[in-house]
Amino acid sequence: MQENIFVDTYDVQSGEFQTTGDASGSIKRKLKQIGVDSTVLRRIAVASYEAELNLIIHSMGGRLTIQMNPERITLISKDVGPGIADLSKAMCEGFSTASEEARDLGFGAGMGLPNMKRNADGFDISSEVNVGTQIKMEFRLQ
Repeated sequence: MQENIFVDTYDVQSGEFQTTGDASGSIKRKLKQIGVDSTVLRRIAVASYEAELNLIIHSMGGRLTIQMNPERITLISKDVGPGIADLSKAMCEGFSTASEEARDLGFGAGMGLPNMKRNADGFDISSEVNVGTQIKMEFRLQ
C-alpha cells in the first residue's frame, strides 16, 4: 500500500445550506495547487460536492476526508444519521428523500449518489439504518 502524501478532513454540519461548497471547494483548490490533472480534478470536484451536499441534507453531520498517494486519491464521506434503508433504490437517478427545505433551495433532485458513482473509478457505499452511511470513492491518478 502506498503512503499518503496528502490527507485532509472537513467537518460538515447538518442543515447548513449556506456552507454548501465550502469543503468541496477547498478540496478542489488544494488538489489544483498540488497539480492534479484537470480531468481528474473535475471528477473529484463533482463527487465531493455531491457528498458534501448529502451530508448537509440527509445526515446529522459528518466528515469528508481526502487522501492522496502517488497512484490515487480517495474521498471518504462518513456521517451519523438515519442511514439508507434501501441502497439499490437510493442509487437510482431521481430517487430522493430530501426535505422540502432542500428542494425549495434547488437541491434534492436524486442525482447525488449516481453522480458520485459515475465520476469515481471506484465506489463503495455502506449504510446502517439509525447509525449512518459511509461512502468511499477512488480516483486513479495514473
